[in-house]
Amino acid sequence: MDGSTDGGTGTTRGTGPDGLDVPELQRRLTEFAAARGWEQYHTPKNLVAALSVEASELLEIFQWLTPEQSAAIMSDPRAAHSVEDEVADVLAYLLQFCVVLGIDPLAALAAKIERNETRFPPTAP
Repeated sequence: MDGSTDGGTGTTRGTGPDGLDVPELQRRLTEFAAARGWEQYHTPKNLVAALSVEASELLEIFQWLTPEQSAAIMSDPRAAHSVEDEVADVLAYLLQFCVVLGIDPLAALAAKIERNETRFPPTAP
């Protein structure tokens, strides 16, 4: 994602190489939930709980794998599909959580990286 600023508005456009962007995905998720009457359940508490559950489902795929097996997991099409589905679920709930609380996820990540670069300077070789 390029994380470019959108037309001087100060909002971040996270456009990936495939043309998808974070605000568009958030809009689609919001519309999907609204069309099903689910927005009433999309409170910060519920969304962060769902995010935790989905992250645990991703962890479950890797739970008993060796480091070598975990590094090679994407070479198995069935396992790769499961990993991609769980990553999508985690990202969907995180993006919905950010909508509800008014957080720009790319700006939050950029700020965190900057803080970490200060907190954890590079080590000399």
